[in-house]
Amino acid sequence: MSLSVIDRNDVALRGRLAGPVELRELPSGDTLLVFRLTVRRPAPRPREPRQDTITCVSFTKGLINRSTAWQPGDLLEVEGSLRRRFWRTPTGRAVAHEVDCRRVRKCRVPGRRPEPELDAG
Repeated sequence: MSLSVIDRNDVALRGRLAGPVELRELPSGDTLLVFRLTVRRPAPRPREPRQDTITCVSFTKGLINRSTAWQPGDLLEVEGSLRRRFWRTPTGRAVAHEVDCRRVRKCRVPGRRPEPELDAG
């Protein structure tokens, strides 16, 4: 049986954009899209956080281009894979878990009417 049948690393999230998106220029010249998604927990236990803030990343040019229209508080649906990343710091090794996004969709909020456009003239 092949590993592709046994193993699965799929992440699907829906939540609010926690802050402005960040575009990081890497030493390689590649651009990395970084954003944080706040996702409410369905039934938090007492003294537990009511939400999780999850770091999402992507090198996909289409997502990088579309991300310029995203605003903090926007409702986003994310599909991707969980990644564990290591790097060295002056004090030792660091680790982070991130969602490597292959698809992001901005969702409409039901019952919310769009704000009227203002005439600049």
